[in-house]
Amino acid sequence: MTKNPSKIFFLLLIVHLLIWTLIPSLTNQNLPLDTIEALAWGSNLDWGFNKHPPFSAFAVEIFYKIFGSQDWAYYLLSQIFVIIAFFVVYKFSEEFFDNKKLALLSVLLLEGIYFYNFTTPEFNVNVAQLPFWTLTVYYTWRCIKYDKVTDYVLLGLFAGLGILSKYLFIYLIIGIKLVFIYFLRKGKKIKFSHYFIAGPITLLILLPHLIWLTENNYITIFYGLQRTGGAGGFLDHLIYPMIFLGKQIVLLIPFLLMTFFLIKKIKFKINLKDEKLVFLLLTTVVPIFFILLTSMIMGAKIRTMWMTPFYLFTGTLIIYIFKSQINLSKLKSFTSIFVVLFLFSPLTYAYISVIQTDKRTDYEGLKKANLLQTMVNGKITSIQGNEWIAGNFCYYLKSRPRCLLNNRYGNDILIWVDNKFYGKIKYAEIK
Repeated sequence: MTKNPSKIFFLLLIVHLLIWTLIPSLTNQNLPLDTIEALAWGSNLDWGFNKHPPFSAFAVEIFYKIFGSQDWAYYLLSQIFVIIAFFVVYKFSEEFFDNKKLALLSVLLLEGIYFYNFTTPEFNVNVAQLPFWTLTVYYTWRCIKYDKVTDYVLLGLFAGLGILSKYLFIYLIIGIKLVFIYFLRKGKKIKFSHYFIAGPITLLILLPHLIWLTENNYITIFYGLQRTGGAGGFLDHLIYPMIFLGKQIVLLIPFLLMTFFLIKKIKFKINLKDEKLVFLLLTTVVPIFFILLTSMIMGAKIRTMWMTPFYLFTGTLIIYIFKSQINLSKLKSFTSIFVVLFLFSPLTYAYISVIQTDKRTDYEGLKKANLLQTMVNGKITSIQGNEWIAGNFCYYLKSRPRCLLNNRYGNDILIWVDNKFYGKIKYAEIK
C-alpha cells in the first residue's frame, strides 16, 4: 500500500465508481425517490423548488439531455460527485501533509463512513454538496497559504454552488469565516482588495435563486424549517441533540474501527496553537458543533442524511492528530479491515436490494409509464401529481413531459396532451 500511493488511490477511485454504479444498476428496478424528484424538477427547471435550491435538478437534467431515461447514468452521476470529493480530499491532504501515503490513508478512512458508499446510489441534494464542500475547504486553505486572486475567485465560485446545492452548506461557511478570523488574529497578511473577491462572487451566483426566493415567499426556507420539527416541548431541546449525537457515534463505528487498526497507541495532545490543527477543527468539527447547537436551541430534529458532507475531512483530521503513531511499514491489519468493509458495503446493498421486494427501487416505473401511454392518445406534454407517481411518469415516458408537482391528488394525476388539458386519471386505473 505504501509503495505507490498515487496508483492505489486512482485504482480506488476507479473500483469505487464501477462497483457503486454497477451494483444498483443491476439490482434496482427503479431509481430512488430523491433522484426521481430531482428529475421531476429538472423537467421543469427553475431557480429554486419547494424543497431545495436548484443545483441537483440542473445536474440530473444535464445527464438526462445526454443519456435520457437510462437508470445507470444517474448512479454514475452520483459516483462522479463522490470521487471528485475523494480526489479533492486527497489533493488537500497531500499538500497539507506533504506526504502521499498519509493523503491516501485520509481517503481510505472515508470508506468506513456509509455516507460515502452505501447511501451514494441515490443522487440527491446531500450528494450534490460533496465536491463543493471539499473544494471550498481546499481553496480556503490555498487562500490562507498563498493569498492568490485565483484562489479567492474559485473559493467564491464553489461556495456559491455549494449553497445552491443545499442551504446546510452555510454551516461550512460559518467555519470558513472563523478560519479567516483566526488567521487574521494570528497576524496572517492578506491583501486588502482580496477581502472583496470571494463574497461578491458567491452572492452573484446566488442572485438568481435569491430573486426566485423573494418571488416565491421563501417557500424553500420554510420547508427546511418545517422539516426540523422545531418549536416543540422543552424536552425536545434535550432529546433531539442526544439522539443526534448517538446516531453520529453509531455511523462512525466502522471509521473508528479502521482508525484503531491504523494507530499503534491512542495517545494525543490537542495543541490549539497548531495552525493546521485549528484549520481542520474549524472546517470539520465546528460545522458539526453548530448543527448540534441548532438542535439544542431550536429543539430541532436533525435527520441523519443531512450530515452527508460534514465528515469529508475527518480522515485528514484523524491522520493529523495521530500521524506520529502511525507505522507505515506495518499496515496489513488496516488493509485487511479496509478490504472487508470496502466489499461488505456493496454486497450488503446488493443483498438488501434483491431480498427486499417492497422498496421504492422495486417499483415498476417504466411498465407503468408504458401502460399510461397506451391509455392516452397523443403526446403527453405535462403531468401534475406527487413527486413519486408523477415523477416516475415524467422520467420514463418517451415524450419527457413537464412535471408539475402537487400532492393534493394523492396518487392520481392530471394529464395534458399536446399542451391541452386531457383530464384526471386515477392511478388505480393504470393497469
